[in-house]
Amino acid sequence: MKEVAVTDLELAYQECQQITRREARNFYYAFVLLPRQRRRAIYVAYAFCRYCDDAVDSESSMPEKLQRLADLRRMLDMCYQGEAEEPVFLGLSRVASDYGIPKEHFEAVLAGMEADLVKSRYRDFDELRQYCYQVASAVGLICIYIFGFKDSRAEAHAIDLGLAMQLTNISRDVKEDLDFGRIYLPQDELSRFGYSEEDLQSGRVNEAFVDLMKFQTERARAYFRSGFQLLPYLSPRSRACAAVLGSIYSRLLDRIEAADYDVLNHRVSLSTTEKLGVMARSWAASLLPRRLPGTD
Repeated sequence: MKEVAVTDLELAYQECQQITRREARNFYYAFVLLPRQRRRAIYVAYAFCRYCDDAVDSESSMPEKLQRLADLRRMLDMCYQGEAEEPVFLGLSRVASDYGIPKEHFEAVLAGMEADLVKSRYRDFDELRQYCYQVASAVGLICIYIFGFKDSRAEAHAIDLGLAMQLTNISRDVKEDLDFGRIYLPQDELSRFGYSEEDLQSGRVNEAFVDLMKFQTERARAYFRSGFQLLPYLSPRSRACAAVLGSIYSRLLDRIEAADYDVLNHRVSLSTTEKLGVMARSWAASLLPRRLPGTD
């Protein structure tokens, strides 16, 4: 394994923090609640995900995007071989080693980003769930290794919390995704509710659309109920971070419902004041004693 100078590693952490502060938005409010070492590790994990996202969302050609993903896979391999060179991956190599994060979770994130390049429709929820696992649940699994967890049952709840958050993103961003030529709402569910792609392209908000979106949000709520059961399994000093992340996205679902599911004409969001309020309440709640599910 290559020796890494302390100054190089410190610079890597600083770059990851700068990327996170600039790009993270909702996530940054949660990350600041972590102890310093874990917070730095989360910044590194976020910077990796940002790199992956930027690789597919740039205006480069398809071959260039696929090459960039191939480069990221090569750099990830170098991380796990102790040969990382680029700052973000230098930090990632240390974090993956220190927290014992399985490589497969990072590989899943890259697979999800590649799916965004080659797939723009999802036949049914099974297909969509696989995509959500790659781009969100795998990130949740990376996070709980950094947070610290005491029972393998935590992993299933981390997967569900990631699903809930990604399903919320999908419901909120229907119009934005459509502008990029992507429809994440399952095709069989569009048919079941009698709502067509032509309706979507026309921005038609009718009873069928409302029923379709209500179904989407109710499913996300079910995953949130399971996802929030993650909290008792986490290290006490990390619970607030996960609680804030989940609560901000759960509040976005509230906003979608309050807007009568009209996400085609209104992009729901939370103000900074609202996010800070969620952060304060979630932090306070995380201090309360918690029992593991199924224990007395």
